[in-house]
Amino acid sequence: MFSQLNNLFQWFIGLGGPAIMFVIITLLSLGFKVKFSKSLESGIRMAIALTGMTAAISLLTDALGPALNDFVKSTGVNLHITDLGWAPMAVITWGSIYTLFFAFVCIIVNLLMLFMNKTKTLNVDLFNIWNISIIGLLVEYYAHNMIITTLFVIMIYSLMLKNSDALKPSINQVLNYDENNVTTTAHPSLLIAPFVYIIDKFITKFLPFVDKFDFNAEILNKKIGFWGSKFAIGVYLGCFIGILGQQSLKEVLTLGFTTGVVLELFAYIGGWFGPAIEPLSNRISTIMSSRFRGRKLFIGIDWPILASSAELWAVVNILAPILLFMAMLLPGNNVLPLGGILLTVLVPALLLITGGKVIRMTIIGTILLPLFLWAATMISSFLTNTSKEIGEFPSGLSKNQMFSSVDSDPIEKMLGVLVGNAWNSFDIRLIIFAIIAVILYIIFFLWYFKSMGKRQKF
Repeated sequence: MFSQLNNLFQWFIGLGGPAIMFVIITLLSLGFKVKFSKSLESGIRMAIALTGMTAAISLLTDALGPALNDFVKSTGVNLHITDLGWAPMAVITWGSIYTLFFAFVCIIVNLLMLFMNKTKTLNVDLFNIWNISIIGLLVEYYAHNMIITTLFVIMIYSLMLKNSDALKPSINQVLNYDENNVTTTAHPSLLIAPFVYIIDKFITKFLPFVDKFDFNAEILNKKIGFWGSKFAIGVYLGCFIGILGQQSLKEVLTLGFTTGVVLELFAYIGGWFGPAIEPLSNRISTIMSSRFRGRKLFIGIDWPILASSAELWAVVNILAPILLFMAMLLPGNNVLPLGGILLTVLVPALLLITGGKVIRMTIIGTILLPLFLWAATMISSFLTNTSKEIGEFPSGLSKNQMFSSVDSDPIEKMLGVLVGNAWNSFDIRLIIFAIIAVILYIIFFLWYFKSMGKRQKF
């Protein structure tokens, strides 16, 4: 019997990520009493989104493979790890059965915290649970212990919900919401906010004069226009790598145009995931809202609720070239930033903590950029090996070439690697160091929550 079940499971896994998620999302939606047609549509949308993202990644890697090898040889810069942005991590997580387990754990944590009045946020952004799942998969990759992994996921998700509560007044201020508005975001990328906050406090105390040099971001964005668009930045980067790799003019232009297309495709195809999970999210939201009548409840959705801010996009455009040049000079970095060159995983936190002060956002963002590059370097082995194990290794990359993702939660990922290695090694010194690091991490967040609470009173 066990053998038959195992064979069935292996057959199911062998269908590949898109087919697996088609079945799971459809059945899960039906389980929450979403209409059959909507459940089926959700499953198909998820499968198409995963397939499209995989194809976009392959297009990028096919084009970049030869140029990157020539780039490394001609420059002597040791940037042998290709950054493919958030897409490969989403493909890995949504192709893993563990993601459903982590999603279940996170839903239970959210419900318990709501019942115990420890948070006001109901996070219905189920798609972005992959950001939490990738951290869980990272810990499990090194620790090989689901108990440790699950506890780590619970800690991160709990802090994420509390952070959503803490940032809600700032969201109201930036977006001009009134006090009765219930829309917020619990996106995991905002876990960088405490580290933004402490640097912002330093600037307030010791460098307050920088605010005198602030400027109107909306005017800047209008002036930049097309030249700061996603595909334009992609063209710059592709051509830049082609030139440094001493490619021919035809190869340089082809690479530039291809990179521009792919950066646009990442954003476009990325928009397919939300609608795929929306019917399920809405159903869960309806069920939960009926259980908490009489209490103020925030509804957590994706970070693009902040995308109307001119300051956000101005700083995204400013930080992109800084990230590229920093990657070439930063000790300990082996990642060439491409897919994650537009740091929308950092800038929303900068916006909310500084209140949209562009100069502050740029200074703090530049200070924090190394964390994203170091984290991407650190997790490259995990991403490369895991993608091979599940049969999702990007085509166009040589078998020995590594890839990674310049993406959100760099500190949480580095902490996850530390905890996983400490548990697996049974090195008492490393275990003690990991315990101290986790305790300090939690204490720092508790201080931040308290400080943010005081700040909102004034």
